[in-house]
Amino acid sequence: MPSGVILKWLLLSSVAAGSFSARTQLHDTCLLQAADPKNAWALAHGVTALGKNYAAADGRKATDVMVSDFLLQNAAPDGGTVTGARYGFVRYTADGTPVEPHTNLMTKTLVLAKVPLTQSFKTSFGKVTLAELVDSMKRGFHHVPTNEDYWRDVGWTLDALAQTLKPGPGAVFTNAEGQRVDFNEVMNDALAYLERATADLKAGMAQGLPQVDKRKQGLYAHSCGGLHLVQAVFSWARYPAVKKAWGTRFDDQVAILFYRLESERRQYDEALEKVPTHKLEIGVQMLKFYGHFLETTGRLKNERTWQPTPAQQISVNRAKALLDHATRQLEDMRAFETMGELKTSKKQVYLDLIGDTCHASHGWDYWP
Repeated sequence: MPSGVILKWLLLSSVAAGSFSARTQLHDTCLLQAADPKNAWALAHGVTALGKNYAAADGRKATDVMVSDFLLQNAAPDGGTVTGARYGFVRYTADGTPVEPHTNLMTKTLVLAKVPLTQSFKTSFGKVTLAELVDSMKRGFHHVPTNEDYWRDVGWTLDALAQTLKPGPGAVFTNAEGQRVDFNEVMNDALAYLERATADLKAGMAQGLPQVDKRKQGLYAHSCGGLHLVQAVFSWARYPAVKKAWGTRFDDQVAILFYRLESERRQYDEALEKVPTHKLEIGVQMLKFYGHFLETTGRLKNERTWQPTPAQQISVNRAKALLDHATRQLEDMRAFETMGELKTSKKQVYLDLIGDTCHASHGWDYWP
């Protein structure tokens, strides 16, 4: 069946059947599966989707558990100590459960959930406020624009800083080593990096290619397809002075994001035909991308008072239909029903289902 016919069927079937069931499945899966008080990473995703009052399974606020039970003093991601940031989290626990696999994911989650900076958390070493966590993030920040590993990890940090700083002199701070950090320039570098990392996508879009294959190049070497870095850059552009300075360079990145929707959809369809034995893993990747796409465009709308063009709105509606379809496929495979088994047999799939259902639920809520 031609892809255009498939897409039309998806859109029509979604309207006919209603998307409430799939949306509810995502919401409920996030609500229940992200609540483990021993999994700070999962709790953070629950907070992202369901807000700062989301509760862990033991009845405590997830935000309290994340900080009180997992925050360390002078902690480096590898479990050692660091002289920069005063506070930190290990990336993984001894049994491989993620805590903060991406630097400053926890602080970013709290900031974006609009937890007050004055909010204090009890820890084994005393009370710590969110403002102190933000200050610790600044103290430990080192801008390394020529390092690819830096760009793959820094999106969460940039997003948190973009929410707590404003363009101009107030965006300049000093880290623990006495180095001056101009966040205005940091974000200019971030846009320039996005341009390099999406160059092949921009070329494919300009040439009218139906897709640009993912080969772990550019943003495709990042977790979640680089969309957390995209979200950080888009968030900084909510300020009129930044948007004016970036001009069409910013508009190009928005266009590239929308181009990716059809480019990636085609590749998921091809993968399902070529390796049907990996239907579960492919379904989770579909859930990941469509959910993050809706979340990224939704944040763009809310933070910049941006309104999609008619063509872009069609793409948003298409993404919702595709997310609905991917969710239904996973439901048909009993993926949500058997998550307890997947935790043992396919742990990464299990973790992806938690994180990506939360991002997808969050994304859908932006586009009711």
